[in-house]
Amino acid sequence: MKAFSISATTKEVKELNIEMQANSVYTFFSSILIDELESLNKHMIYSDANALSEKKTAYFIGEQLVLGEALVIGKEEFTDLDATITQEELKSLVVSDVSDFYKNVLEILSSTSINLYRQFRIIHNNENLVLNTEWVLYTFNMADQRTKEYFVNELKIALQASQTPEEFMQKMAKLALNAAK
Repeated sequence: MKAFSISATTKEVKELNIEMQANSVYTFFSSILIDELESLNKHMIYSDANALSEKKTAYFIGEQLVLGEALVIGKEEFTDLDATITQEELKSLVVSDVSDFYKNVLEILSSTSINLYRQFRIIHNNENLVLNTEWVLYTFNMADQRTKEYFVNELKIALQASQTPEEFMQKMAKLALNAAK
């Protein structure tokens, strides 16, 4: 099956021919903790869920924040398929320019057990929304410098006060949604 690997350090995109079996993705990362990111049309981006705690390099595939090595495989509903994106298209989506805000927050969060992509629910305007930490970081990264500094400082305070990073992210998600009115 045609797939692509992306090196976190070099941003090199390599075409692979892998035989998909039940454990292929786990074997690729030498880990059973895998994140599945569905941000590429008809493709799945797999990454190592331990990448944050291991302080792996951050980069973007399109607007999707990825940490560490990535494996890209075609996906149609629940079926793994050959990747249909071209190597050149995928290369053009890989961006290594990560803002200082992301770098600072990821450094702070690396000592916690938070998963950037694990979903949480919040209620906003009587709507039940499903978000994740990566969305919160993306949203605050677009804010002005003062708001970013507030976020980083409040994160440090929350963690020192033994608040869980998940609780903090839910609080920040609510603040971001309220500010968007």
